[in-house]
Amino acid sequence: MNNFKWVILFVLTLCFSTTMHAQDNVIDEVVWVVGDEAILKSEVEEARLSALYEGRRIDGDPYCVIPEEIAIQKLFLHQAKLDSIEVADAEVIQRVDYMTNQWIQMLGSREKMEEYFFEQQNKTPSQIRETMRENAREGLTVQKMQQKLVGDIKVTPAQVRRYFKDLPADSIPFIPTQVEVQIITMQPRIPQSEIDDVKERLREYADRVNNGETDFSVLARLYSEDRGSAMRGGETDFMGKGIMDPAYAAVAFSLQDPTKVSKIVESEFGYHIIQLIEKRGDRVNTRHILLRPKVSETELIEATQRLDSIADDIRNNKFTFDDAASVLSHDKDTRNNHGLMVNMNSQEAMATSRFQMQELPQDVAKIIDKMNVGEISNAFTMISEKDGKEVCAIVKLKTRINGHKATISDDYQALKEIVMDQRREEIIQKWILEKQRHTYVRINDNWRGNCEFKYPGWIKD
Repeated sequence: MNNFKWVILFVLTLCFSTTMHAQDNVIDEVVWVVGDEAILKSEVEEARLSALYEGRRIDGDPYCVIPEEIAIQKLFLHQAKLDSIEVADAEVIQRVDYMTNQWIQMLGSREKMEEYFFEQQNKTPSQIRETMRENAREGLTVQKMQQKLVGDIKVTPAQVRRYFKDLPADSIPFIPTQVEVQIITMQPRIPQSEIDDVKERLREYADRVNNGETDFSVLARLYSEDRGSAMRGGETDFMGKGIMDPAYAAVAFSLQDPTKVSKIVESEFGYHIIQLIEKRGDRVNTRHILLRPKVSETELIEATQRLDSIADDIRNNKFTFDDAASVLSHDKDTRNNHGLMVNMNSQEAMATSRFQMQELPQDVAKIIDKMNVGEISNAFTMISEKDGKEVCAIVKLKTRINGHKATISDDYQALKEIVMDQRREEIIQKWILEKQRHTYVRINDNWRGNCEFKYPGWIKD
């Protein structure tokens, strides 16, 4: 990862990592002061432990490197405040969800993540999430401040060609293998008896709450299949309509009495009952219980056989994969794009159809890894990353570009991004040096040591 993108990633990771609890034997003290902001010993220790846990290599003494990284973050936050830079709530929630998913992947499950942070900090899940939300807002604010500083950068084709021409042969970037994948999914039919059973259970829960027999939060912890909110008694946190399922939002914003429970709501995630906690302007905080009707083995087999039949028809040229995806696929995100998957997690500035293998959903990557270009897979089952439902799918490997040293003809966009990143980093470094000159900084004598800071201007004689 280039340095400029590392700066952005660090401030987001650091902000998240500071939700961790410092070791019990750490006696807190102010070790740096930047402007009117203090950096605490516990803050440094927390970031150090997080880096160790995540496997991030720290070049140098962590008690020199980490405080400087935090200090740089505070410079950006101070400037963002002066420039009135704000971050939308929807962006904060999206970032918290992203970082939560990263921790789930590292720890194995949402439940293990909740247990880990409870053990480390002795806070309720809702308190932990509130801290995460505040820290994510700071990280995104830093990112926006950086983007403002470098937003007008332009790079010409001539500059990219000159950069590539001047590169030593052993310094030419290596471009990892990338693929383009088309997908057709099919949601297995759910028997009406299963849906009726789910609704009956939700009606029973609603009656128990409305009659004063049981608290909604207790039932959510016991029965909700949205495990993230279930750990918080079903609480979703404050959300605006724009980031909620439309059906859920319509009911959530219509609720008036916090003691009552909504009617049953069907969303793309399943079936819910909802209880109002609080409204604040255009945001609402609710509790919910989610139940998902289960797909039977018979229905899975039928959907798999149907997709295998479609794959055979495509192989026999009865119709194309593009046409089948446009007409038959249940995946609305790719259906209008002939089934072509879009990489929303790419490091590139714009969304792309190219994926490195680790960027694909795991179930898809395992299938694609063994396929040839133009080949269509047999049907398989996967868990949708969007809504957690089990679906059946077939995929086609549209293109594969094997890992290679970059060439100006095939990898111009990647090379252009490298040149732009170099320009961005130059601007950021120049800004930090200038900001240092006009910012009050005090470092505890015990924390100066033999530190060789990246930016020596912290210590003013």
